[in-house]
Order: sequence, then C-alpha cells, then structure tokens
Amino acid sequence: MEANKYTNHLINTTSPYLLQHAHNPVNWYPWQDDAFEIAKKENKPVFLSIGYSTCHWCHVMAQESFEDEEVAKLLNDHFISIKVDREERPDIDSIYMNVAQALTGSGGWPLTIVMTPDKKPFFAGTYFPKENKYGRIGLVELLNQIALKWKEDEKALVDSGEEITKAIINYENASSSRKYSIDKAIIFKAMDQFESRFDSEFGGFGNAPKFPTPHHLMFLLHSHNLKISEKALPMAEKTLMSMYKGGLFDHVGGGFSRYSTDEKWLVPHFEKMLYDNALLTMVYSEAYQLTKKEIYKYIVQSTLDYIKREMTSPKGGFYSAQDADSEGEEGKYYIWDYDEIVNILGSESEEFCKTYNIRPRGNFEGRNILNLIGSSGDLPDKKTQKQLSRLYRQRLERYPLHKDDKILVSWNSMMIGSYAKAGRIFENEDYIKSAEDGFNFIMSNMVKEDGTLFISYRDGKSSGTGLLDDYAYLMWACLELYESTYNIEYLKECMRLYNLIEENFSNKRGGYFLSSKESEDLIYRPREFYDGAVPSGNSVLAYVLSKLSKLTGNFDVENSLNLLLETYAPLVASQSSAYSFALKALLLNLYSTRELVAVGSNINLKFLISSLAKVYLPQLTSLAMVPENEKEIKKLAPHIHSYSIEDENTFYLCENFTCSSPLHYIDELMQKL
Repeated sequence: MEANKYTNHLINTTSPYLLQHAHNPVNWYPWQDDAFEIAKKENKPVFLSIGYSTCHWCHVMAQESFEDEEVAKLLNDHFISIKVDREERPDIDSIYMNVAQALTGSGGWPLTIVMTPDKKPFFAGTYFPKENKYGRIGLVELLNQIALKWKEDEKALVDSGEEITKAIINYENASSSRKYSIDKAIIFKAMDQFESRFDSEFGGFGNAPKFPTPHHLMFLLHSHNLKISEKALPMAEKTLMSMYKGGLFDHVGGGFSRYSTDEKWLVPHFEKMLYDNALLTMVYSEAYQLTKKEIYKYIVQSTLDYIKREMTSPKGGFYSAQDADSEGEEGKYYIWDYDEIVNILGSESEEFCKTYNIRPRGNFEGRNILNLIGSSGDLPDKKTQKQLSRLYRQRLERYPLHKDDKILVSWNSMMIGSYAKAGRIFENEDYIKSAEDGFNFIMSNMVKEDGTLFISYRDGKSSGTGLLDDYAYLMWACLELYESTYNIEYLKECMRLYNLIEENFSNKRGGYFLSSKESEDLIYRPREFYDGAVPSGNSVLAYVLSKLSKLTGNFDVENSLNLLLETYAPLVASQSSAYSFALKALLLNLYSTRELVAVGSNINLKFLISSLAKVYLPQLTSLAMVPENEKEIKKLAPHIHSYSIEDENTFYLCENFTCSSPLHYIDELMQKL
C-alpha cells in the first residue's frame, strides 16, 4: 500500500470529516488553542473551513483545492488553516454561519471564513472553485488578495473584524422594547403563512429546493386535532405522500434523503441524515395514529428497518449520515439503468418499470430514480416488495457509500424518541428495545463524571462539551420513553437534565444559550430560536417544558417555560411559521389540555399504553402510579400526593387540572378520550 505523501494535525482527531482531510497538503489544524497561538506568533490570518463528511460540495472543494499543491502552498505560506466538523461543533458553526448570512445574505457548507488570530471574522463565503468560474472568484485569487491586503494594511482587516464582531453581538443582544401577547392569533397567522406557501400540486412549502421539515408537518397534524384549520391535515398528507412517492424516499432500501432539488420531490440530494429519518418516522407514525392509513405504517417500518440495518452500531448507538457520493459521483449508488432492471427482474420488469416510472432513456440524466409520482397505487403489494428486495440485494454489490459513524447525543436522542413513539403506536417491542438500547448507550458512554453530557462519540472516545440541543433532545427522548414504558427512571432523568440546563445554559434575558457556561470562550454565546432543518434547542425545550410542567406540576419548570415563551413572543409574532416546533409548545399552552393519572396495584400498563397510543392525543399527558414507584412519583409530581393506591384501579382524568369523576376501567377511560 502506497504511503500518504502528506499528513497534517487532523490525523489525531476522531471526526470522519476531519480525517478525510488528514492527508491533504494543506497543513490543517483542528480547532484548538495551539492553532490560534501559532497564528498570533506568526502574525497570520486564520482560514477556517467548516463542513461535514457527507457534504457533496465539501468533497468538490476538497478535490479541487485542498488536495491541490498550489492552493496548499498559498494557505501554508500565508494563513493558519483550521478545519471544523459542524456536527461536532454546532456552536462554532452557528456563530460563523450567522456571520456569513449577515455579510453575504446566504450561507451553507462548506463554510469559508477568514478571520484574525483573535477569531474575529472579516471575510465569509461558502464554496469557491480553485480558479474563477461559475461567476465566482477562485480560491487562488481570493487567497492572494487577502494575503496581500493583510501584508499591506493589516489594521484595516483587524478593524473590519472588530466591527463585524460588534455588529453580530449587538444584533444577538438586541431585544424588542414592544411587549407582545401570546395568544391564538399567532397560531392563526402561522396557519395563514403555511397556506400561502403551500404547493397544492406537489406538496411541501415554497419553491425548490424542498426540505422535509417534519416539524412543520407535526404542527399541522397537531393543529388539525384542535380544529384550527380544515386545510391543516390535507396540507400535511399531501406533503407526506409526495415525499414518499418521489425520489426523496429510497424505495429500494428505505429511508429518506436530505432534500429534493426539484419541486416534484423527484431528484434528491442523495445523502441520508439520521436527524431527517428520525423526525420523519416520528411524523409518519403520528399520521398513521391519526388516519390509520397503512401506507404510513409501511413507510415507518421501511425507514426503521433501514436504520436498524445500516445506521445502528453494535452497542445500540446510531450513526450520523450516509454520503451522497460513491466513486466520485453523486447519487450513483441509488440510480438504475433500464437494462439493469430488466436483467434483474426478467419477465416481471415491464410491470415494475411502469409502476416506478423507469424508462429506457431514463428519468434523470439518462438513468432512473425509482418513484411513484403520478401513480395511483401507494402501498406496494407483496410481489412488488419482493422485487424491491431483489434490487436491494443487487445494489449491495455496488461500491459502498461512505458512512459517518460518529454518534451524536442530539441526533441519537431524536432517533430514540422516534423509536419509542413508533414502538407504542405499532405495539412493537423491538422498536422500544432499540429506543432503550440507544438511551443506555448515551448513559454509558456520553455522560461525564459530573453528570453533564458530551457531544460526540467515535472509536471509543467521547468528546465535546454538551450543547443545549443535546440536553433538550435527550429530555424529549426521555418523555417519549416514559410514555412508552411508564418507567419512572426516564422521568427522573428528564428532570435531572432540566436542572443541568438551568445551571449551565440559562440567560437572564430569556431563552437559553446554545453553549454551556463550561464551554470554551468564543466571540459570543449564541442563542438559537429559528427552526431550520431541525427544531432549535430552545423550541424543543419549550415543547418539553410544556409537557413536563403538566406531568409534574413543578413550579420551577413552569416559570422557566413562561420566561421562554415570553422570549419567543416577538419572534413568532413576526414570522410565525419559522418557529413551527415552538408553535407546538404554544398549542399546549393556549388550548385545553388533559392530564391523566392512572393509580392502582394491578394496572395492566402495557394495555394502557397501547390503548392510549391507538388515538392521536397530542394534548394529553399521563402518569402511572403503581406500588413500585409510588414514593418516587409523588416526589416528582407533588400534585398527586393525595392519591392513594387501592385494590381497585383508578383513572383520574382532568382538563386543565380540573378533574372529572374517577374512572375504573381502561375501556371506560378511552370512551372519555
């Protein structure tokens, strides 16, 4: 085997993304104090490149520039070059993405920042070709210009970095002097915004590229349940079915790609992210719970089969992503020649090709993406499923996709919550076990001695100081696990995590910081509220605290929730639909909720869980008190202290903490719900 010509400082990291660049001729450093000290000592600006291992344009820029000796010489001579995996350091990514959006009006990855040795940025961009093309300045010319400017007028660049940093901090610290009320008008405004942006022909919202944004659909299903809009469910279902029928869904192997490049959902950007598949299985599970349509169950099963087969570690954690590229070509692993299908399926191919829109000339760059667009059929019959399995087995012979096998607390927590929800809705103990295995992996490998969280795990090493997203999503996972098992330990862990958030992330101005007070000092501590590809940590926390306050009656939790919702008020008042998961929290606070406490010495908890899960009840929270947990649950939820366990099971059903007459049978309870 030929030895690598170059090796840089990334070789000692565990991040798959950083290791992809460990043998570049660029003398890359990971983000660490040493790199900035060297930049100060040598008086060089810092070239910061942020990306992730399954990013297509990150690969392109690496091949064109970072593997090129001419570019490497420029970087090595005139800059200190630092690589950051955005998935391991969302805090760094958040800060400098805000800079890029402020300076250029847009952002994305790879993110390119040039800054002073004090981490203050004076230039931002995304992808740059090596030479000038596509109407973009080339990296060679850009680096030469910056190097010359630094040599001739360093003070101007330093001053620019200072001004940009001050402007970003001032914007971050700005608060509205106007008081906004939190009322149902915000919900109706959000619904109007969704309706105005809805694509009635193809589903989804806005123009291409189209992202799944499952939290939008969760909000719509929740709103339908509360009879807020007659259009909520049709918009959600049209989008759910369009995503499934198009190429976004992998009809052969299960799972969803990251986004669609076209309005029809036909041509995806082929990388698969754990977070998309976690949140999508959650919303498809809810759609099944609400409509009882078998197609939604099939989609959930196919996706979770994919996660179990290809994205689950032997110890129960979940891997982060699969690449879009194989053999240097995006999507090559997933697309098919017409003749391939004919050779594999033989006499059955004609009907199959008609069903999945496979053509001799192809439906995508001369080849074919399997899809059901325009098809009247939704659920593949057993014969078709066997044909898809034959294609899957053949596809396994192809050059394998790169897999980012790091394990992230936040994304794993999404998957844990999704498995737990699917487990109770579909009465599937294997799903519950996968959720519990994932949770136990985090508890065993990603909790520090002081009880705080790491961010990432790979190759036996945990790293990073946990961020708000890690805590908030793990709290959500705990609540889903509690609803699926009534194991009091999950509720206790949820409260423990809440206390850690208050200790390490609270902000007197409202909202919670993304980074912990124990994290390293960056140019500022960002707060994130906007719900992008995934809900922000603050939005998830608002939802979780809404549920937790009703479960426990804890006044501290309720006070934290109220302050957080007040912080959201001016945001959701202006652009309501941009905070769709925070809106789910508002639904729990603006509309009537129901609280169930099941008390008894011989309650069939599995039957109670499965009975409740047969109905979509987003406004319901439930506790179960049995002899084994009586002492602990009364400590967690003092408002049920007067309840006593008798021989006869009792179900206390309350609405906004006003209780109706006690019930004694689960069937009787379900009639009330």
